[in-house]
Formats: sequence, structure tokens, C-alpha cells
Amino acid sequence: KDEKNIEDAVKQLLKGCIQSRVKIDDLPIFDLEFIFLQIRAVSVGEVIEMNVICKDDNETRVKYNLNLAEVKVNFPEGHSKKIELSKKMGIVMKYPSMKEFIKSSIVGADFNADNILDIVANCIDQIYDGEDVYDSSTTTKKEFVEFIENLTNNQFEKLQEFFETAPSLSHKFSVVNPNTGKESEFVIEGLANFFG
Repeated sequence: KDEKNIEDAVKQLLKGCIQSRVKIDDLPIFDLEFIFLQIRAVSVGEVIEMNVICKDDNETRVKYNLNLAEVKVNFPEGHSKKIELSKKMGIVMKYPSMKEFIKSSIVGADFNADNILDIVANCIDQIYDGEDVYDSSTTTKKEFVEFIENLTNNQFEKLQEFFETAPSLSHKFSVVNPNTGKESEFVIEGLANFFG
């Protein structure tokens, strides 16, 4: 029940802040995270004061002012929504829905094999095999799950790479340890780290 309440609250917040005909449920997770970050910047302020521990001595704390206007969505080179499983067969993916975003990013769902298969199946837009195309509008999630369960380890790894290289919020910055003069580099990724 809490999950449903959070999902409803997030949808209402976004609908209240977005003046467009865009369907919130269709937006990729990285777009939702970016919108959330922009809402936070406008409502509370663009700068977040952070304390980081320098990596060279693992004890010196340094303040860093993170300007949310500088945070962008990172699109990794080589990432593609089309995954070739063989010369004739492949999958065209779509990014996780609002429901998966709520489960994983806000509620912190406990993932097991069935949950992962459900998320992957929900992210399949099409499966093509030669001239045959199996579209998400005409194929059931159960059929997609069965397809995934029959993939070889090598094919499943290609599918896993889609999620691992998916676009995400990220920001890279450096601080200098005032005691040693050495520079430490940090990368913040994912919505939870920007709000944390």
C-alpha cells in the first residue's frame, strides 16, 4: 500500500510541475530523475553543500558545493536499445517504467530472480527473429519472460549490458585535500545520491 501511495504522490508532483502532454508513465527513469532534480533545484535551491572524505588519507573532510544546474544525464558511448542476440534475432528495449522507478529508486524493493525477470520483460519493446516481429502490444509479459528464460548465458549478458550502460544522472568533481595538496575525484550517480 505504501508503494502505491508513493507512486501516486510522485505522479501528482510531476503532473503538477510539468506543463506538457507527456505521459509521465512513459518517461525513462533518467528523465524522471532529471526532472526530480530540477524540481528540487527550483524549490529548495540549486546548490547542495556536501562533505566528502579525501581519498588520499581517508579522513580529511572537505566541503563541496554541488550546483544542480551542472548535473546532466550521461549517455554512455556505445549504448543501444537494440540488442543483437544472433545474426537474425534480437531485442529492441525500452527503459524501465515509472513503476520500476518507484520500486527500485524510492521504495528500495528487495530484488529476486522473479522481480528481475519481470522488470526485464516489461522493458522489452520488440523481439525480432528474421522477418517475424513480436511487439509488446501483441505479446504477453509471460511470453517475454519465457523468451528471457531460454536465453543462453552469453545472450543474457548482452541484455544485462543494456541496463548497466543505460543513461543516468551523473556528476564528476574534484576536491583538494588542504592537508596534503592532493586531489581526489568523485562521481555521483543516481537520484538517491543527489538527495542524500
